[in-house]
Amino acid sequence: MTGAGTGRSMVLTACGSPEEADHIASALVEWRLAACVQKLRIDSTYLWEGRVHDEPEVLLLIKTSDDRLAELIDTVRSLHSYDLPEIIAVPVSGGDAAYLEWMGRMTHPD
Repeated sequence: MTGAGTGRSMVLTACGSPEEADHIASALVEWRLAACVQKLRIDSTYLWEGRVHDEPEVLLLIKTSDDRLAELIDTVRSLHSYDLPEIIAVPVSGGDAAYLEWMGRMTHPD
């Protein structure tokens, strides 16, 4: 197992529809900004523009290399339909060394 400083992150963003989630996930993987994107159907409760919303969404769990993070965030923002999309990056502090290495290869094809 590899420890702190893996150079990898997981980015979370919630999408308003399965179609939007599919589009963003496919683009990120195709453009090598993400090694893998998982899609989970969720229900979100949040305060927006003065009222409480309770909406179905699709949460994306996006695995990437830290040096691809800024471009990934810009890309999610440009493809997302929300005025202010949730984009939260969580550093990966450890994990299976072979998987972390694979993440690096997928986000650095050359």
